[in-house]
Amino acid sequence: MKKIELNIIALANSESHKGNYALILEEQQGFRRLPIIIGPFEAQAIAVALERMHPNRPLTHDLFKNTLEAADIKLSEVVISEMVGGVFHAILIGEKQDGTTLKVDARSSDAIAIAIRFSCPIFTTEEIMQSAGVVLDSPSKAFTNKRGNLADYSLEELEQLLKQVLAKEDYESAMKIRDAIEKKKG
Repeated sequence: MKKIELNIIALANSESHKGNYALILEEQQGFRRLPIIIGPFEAQAIAVALERMHPNRPLTHDLFKNTLEAADIKLSEVVISEMVGGVFHAILIGEKQDGTTLKVDARSSDAIAIAIRFSCPIFTTEEIMQSAGVVLDSPSKAFTNKRGNLADYSLEELEQLLKQVLAKEDYESAMKIRDAIEKKKG
């Protein structure tokens, strides 16, 4: 099974499913996007993690993360593994202290909320991208939300990213992005 790494690029109100949200994932090395419709509670769990909010008491996904960590289980990845009747299924994959692999079936929204908390990669399969993915009309204008090193971004992507973090008033990230831009301009 060929795995395709995905990055979260948007979480917004769903136009087609009122009262729900669209979680948009984009393949890291390409221009296809995978939209997943999720409920408001799932959207809140994801948004809390994306915005690095720290509630006074742990939410359910935080509790699950704390439990895995207390059991010395390291979550290594999340795979959106199949789609059955229009519903995405996911697997949490981790490693136990004795080196054995742990696989746990999960709803895709829960798996993604936990993946964010563990800062682990999210994958899907080529089959899912072909059946449920959306290809952008203008890939040359796409902004790929890469994970990791800022040196991997193009100058145009860095400038777009800088605008996004400044809009969120994330000045610490903005300084790092400006440094990366200066290195690119050389």
